[in-house]
Amino acid sequence: MSAAVVSHAVPAGRAQAGPGLADRVETVLRRLVEIPAAAVVVAEVVILFAGIVARTFHRPIIWSDELASILFLWLAMLGSAIAVQRSSHMRLTFFVSYLPPRAEAWASTLAAGGVAIFLALILHPAWEYLEDQSFVETPALGWSGTIRAAAIPVGCAIALVSVLVGLLRHSWRDVLTVALLFAAIAAGLYLVGPGLKSFGNWNLLIFFIGLLGVAVMAGVPIAFSFCLATVAFLLVTTRTPLLVVVGRIDEGMSSLILLAVPLFVLLGQLVEATGMARVMVAFLASILGHVRGGLSYVMIGAMLLVSGISGSKTADMAAVAPVLFPEMRKRGMKDGELVSLLAASGAMSETIPPSIVLIAIASVTGVSIAALFTAGILPGLVLALVLGIVARYRAGAAGEGEVRVERAKISTVVKALWIALPALVLPFLIRSAVVEGIATATEVSTIGIAYSLIAGLLIYRGGLTWRHAYPILVQTASLSGTILFIVGAASAMAWALAQSGFSHDLAALMAKVPGGAIGFLLITVMAFIVLGSVLEGIPAIVLFGPLLFPIAKQFGIHEVHYSMVVILAMGLGLFAPPFGLCYYAACIIGNVPPDAGMRRIWIYLFWLFVGLLLITFVPWISTGFL
Repeated sequence: MSAAVVSHAVPAGRAQAGPGLADRVETVLRRLVEIPAAAVVVAEVVILFAGIVARTFHRPIIWSDELASILFLWLAMLGSAIAVQRSSHMRLTFFVSYLPPRAEAWASTLAAGGVAIFLALILHPAWEYLEDQSFVETPALGWSGTIRAAAIPVGCAIALVSVLVGLLRHSWRDVLTVALLFAAIAAGLYLVGPGLKSFGNWNLLIFFIGLLGVAVMAGVPIAFSFCLATVAFLLVTTRTPLLVVVGRIDEGMSSLILLAVPLFVLLGQLVEATGMARVMVAFLASILGHVRGGLSYVMIGAMLLVSGISGSKTADMAAVAPVLFPEMRKRGMKDGELVSLLAASGAMSETIPPSIVLIAIASVTGVSIAALFTAGILPGLVLALVLGIVARYRAGAAGEGEVRVERAKISTVVKALWIALPALVLPFLIRSAVVEGIATATEVSTIGIAYSLIAGLLIYRGGLTWRHAYPILVQTASLSGTILFIVGAASAMAWALAQSGFSHDLAALMAKVPGGAIGFLLITVMAFIVLGSVLEGIPAIVLFGPLLFPIAKQFGIHEVHYSMVVILAMGLGLFAPPFGLCYYAACIIGNVPPDAGMRRIWIYLFWLFVGLLLITFVPWISTGFL
């Protein structure tokens, strides 16, 4: 998972009247959102952990899950607002990055304007949704539904004010031309609207290919591009009130399975802050560091281990790369090879539980999360073996091995194992607890947080301090808000597509695919590589998972096997340049220019693609241990 930048700062032509005011207002807004968001993260962990402890002693707290669900929506909306303030909602930057500086500044204004337009359009329907929820009463606490639903208009209002304040930093000419452009588009759609209604499903091409594609390529955040296309489609071609969009966004974000997302995000950050990731890498390095390509093996193994804790690819890479890259550079490995292997390792480990993508696919398709956690390990190991073979042969070409390293003494290995043992327990604890049905994904993430806090404070002392706590909590809220809002936006768009009859048409078309199940699987692989590259993984799965899984079932394809194929294909696209967002995240984390790995990474991705085809056509790899 990566978060690309939506910049509110313009290097040239910036308005001179008011940056001081903008700075002061932004500071107040950030404090207004970040402090309660951090408090909600803490409250979620405490409430869920208390519920687990109470159930252990057969004294369940009947309102704990209900309160956690209420706070969860607040966390999603406050986190999304923080992501707007920090310009960290996911977007495609490839096309905008090639523009001249002046045009890039204008595109930045366009992106911010697109966000502002949607938030302004949805604010009143969000208020109406709040009023509708006043008739709902929570069963355990007896609270009005408005307490929960208020998160949506509050989050949207704060995000809208934040965007408008950010626009003060842009050239007034850019703001004016962008406003005129949006007004012209709105007027054009209004005038041609009656004629478009007669087009039937051809309208989908106009709104969900044309308008959505232009917005994404222009740098509008992907979630807001989805929302703009959906709102425009409903306003122009139907009489559906936008209140329905708010409800669908809420429903998409409120799945109980998704409650595990912020907890695993927090767990991943704690593992990095406490130094647990560092000691695991050190242990692997003591075993393999002396062989040719040894540190490449260490990186692959470390990504497998760390992926079994955090569930976020960006967090995994951020935990591993800073520890390994300096030593790998000392051994002569080129920067392009480093970032290529790091990105390929991220794509390799997409199915390793507790991957957030696994949680998302369980949420939207109804596939058992325990089955997905069980099935995800072997495909990851198969791709790790493929990647290890490639890394072995690439080690000489990359320059690794030019510096000879002595084999570590047995005492050194034993000492490294002893130090790393508390950290090594965690990924196996998480997987086994969910797979064996001992705990849900949400419960095990809460237990993991408690375990990592104890290990960090009592065993790995000095890695985690109170000074680090607030930034970790705020970053957890921001990243969680980014993920959850994009799930909500994709859910609303998927609903609009389903209402149009697209689902039925797609099912009929796919049923005629030549080659039967094999042809369908090949099309799935290619489609999700493209979708993962352009749309990012989770929205692609939320959009097309509910449409394609029933078709796969018609072909007799096991739903868990199909899940593995979809996730790994999506992962390849996500890390494939020039569009893949996570490739650029790997470059940022490794402090390597993207151009350095553009040619080298295709060697790794090609062999991962070969491994993916093996997994696709040998279902036992995915289902053999179910």
